[in-house]
Amino acid sequence: MTTILPRAAEAARARPAPTLRQRAEPFRLHRAGVVYAFALILLTFTLAAEFTGRPFYLSPVNSANILDQTVQVGILAVIMTICLISGNFDLSVGATAALGAGVTMTVLNAGAGVGVAVLAGLGTGVAMGLLNGALVQLVGVNAFIVTLGTMTGVRGLLFILTDGQSIQTDHSGLGDLFTGVLPLNAKVWVAIAGVVLLVLGLRSLRRERQGLVASGHGPWMVIAGVLVAAVSLAFLPTRWELTKQVYIFLAVAVLAWLVLRFTAVGRRLYAVGGNTEAARLSGIAVARYKIAPFVLNGLFAALVGILYVSRFSAINPQAMSGLELTVLAAAILGGTSLFGGAGNVLKSVVGALILFTLINGFGVLNLGANYQDLIKGVVIIGAATIYVLAERRGQRGRRVTDAGGDPPPEQPAPQTERNTP
Repeated sequence: MTTILPRAAEAARARPAPTLRQRAEPFRLHRAGVVYAFALILLTFTLAAEFTGRPFYLSPVNSANILDQTVQVGILAVIMTICLISGNFDLSVGATAALGAGVTMTVLNAGAGVGVAVLAGLGTGVAMGLLNGALVQLVGVNAFIVTLGTMTGVRGLLFILTDGQSIQTDHSGLGDLFTGVLPLNAKVWVAIAGVVLLVLGLRSLRRERQGLVASGHGPWMVIAGVLVAAVSLAFLPTRWELTKQVYIFLAVAVLAWLVLRFTAVGRRLYAVGGNTEAARLSGIAVARYKIAPFVLNGLFAALVGILYVSRFSAINPQAMSGLELTVLAAAILGGTSLFGGAGNVLKSVVGALILFTLINGFGVLNLGANYQDLIKGVVIIGAATIYVLAERRGQRGRRVTDAGGDPPPEQPAPQTERNTP
């Protein structure tokens, strides 16, 4: 009696071993370009600070400051990437964040507890996400028109709620819950992460040799694990004063990446965004996977608004205006497709870090504000252009490889029946 496992092993052994080109695919420009750009920007600012006699740019204080500045856009960039993967986008996240903050502050000032106020704010965001998703998917209105309209309408609703005035609170509950510093021993924890990556790489190499998998990721995981562990032990601080909001940001990013990378939900979401009709024919509930990203956008936009008021204890009707454009820029920098079916939340996080590293670096080096927007615009356009050109080059290379590959095996000539006398 044969079992499924030996058959799977035999099938894996029958597959050809990955070529060097296939092993290097995750590190090509159109896939890892945002990481290379981030490293180049960090190196540039570090050298500039060194040559001008300023403190070390990547000091624990400044690096923690960059992460803290990235929190709001970073969280929304992660969720916006999910929405873009599904084949839609949402222009109302900034207004929804402000409305969620306004509702939270209003409920809190009315005498309710912190828990009730937070739930009211989050519920407001969910309701806005459901409205957007229903209009886009069930009614069939274009996502650009819907979210542009809700962006304007929600901002007007916030003006009515606040009577055009800033809302303040003396309640310290939100601040106690979402603000403050939780120091991290980065040297130890990042080194542990590097060791885990090294172990996973060694396991992948062993499975490749046994013929159980043919992924080709083992060598790169081993190299990355060694580098991460070495760099952390050599350079990272033993006391890294990260805020609570940074931990929330990192938790959202890691959880979203795990779901998209390792679950059936993630695979179905990519399928829906890549080819909606094919996904429907394969039995996927397309409406569910189209509406859910809008709901997530509303929920986490409200969370961002709550984090905003927990930090400043005030909200005004114009708060977080233009936030949606920065969020989209971060996702595009991360290589997320505007047409659906492609994207990586961790790259979108790096895209957000690039934007706020530029802002932070300009401040540290005392560059004039007149040049900052110009440089950011050039970086965004340049990154998008590099992605497009690198992808075209990769497609041409794949076509050439296919054209110059081994010919298909000869098929046996069809046999004709002979009539016997």
